[in-house]
Amino acid sequence: MSASAMPTVAIVEPPESERAVATILLAFAADPIARWTYPDPQQYLLHFPGFIRGLGGMAFADGTAWQVDHNAGAALWLRPGAHSDEAALAALIDTTIPRERQAELGAMVEQMSRYHPTEPHWYLPLIGVDPLHQCKGHGAALLQAGLRRCDQDHLPAYLESTNPANIGLYRRHGFEIMGTIQTASSPLLTPMRRAAR
Repeated sequence: MSASAMPTVAIVEPPESERAVATILLAFAADPIARWTYPDPQQYLLHFPGFIRGLGGMAFADGTAWQVDHNAGAALWLRPGAHSDEAALAALIDTTIPRERQAELGAMVEQMSRYHPTEPHWYLPLIGVDPLHQCKGHGAALLQAGLRRCDQDHLPAYLESTNPANIGLYRRHGFEIMGTIQTASSPLLTPMRRAAR
């Protein structure tokens, strides 16, 4: 990609947050974990935006949500000390997920907590590129923007890859696999950490 064609990354301004949510919704439409959670297309479109807001919505308020090329992609980074909205996520799971799937989600969350760093770190709960704009360097540009901030703070970064196809991208940016997470019927979830620099 030529320098003139490099993607442009910017902070998502609060009025643009719903566009970023919509971009991530499109990006995750074929994601193994997202669609295991909501296999019915109508339920996915109706309820997954709530997951996006619950997992990473704090990034909009903190100015740590990034978008690339006018919402071709978006990344929601949570600063050290910021957290997902666990109450909102629990309510969403309770009201929109069948009981038998809720138990597996609970087991998955329990496994995730074993890997999530306890020291100060930057957390990337969601990053996605609209399928119309994939394979153009947008995901890499979003990662690089967030990782520059991690490096300024000399802090590690952490994420859980919900799609094995993305692991190579994360590894190229310095993330290392910490283990694997899986329940009886779920796809594989891969926690990854990038050391402080």
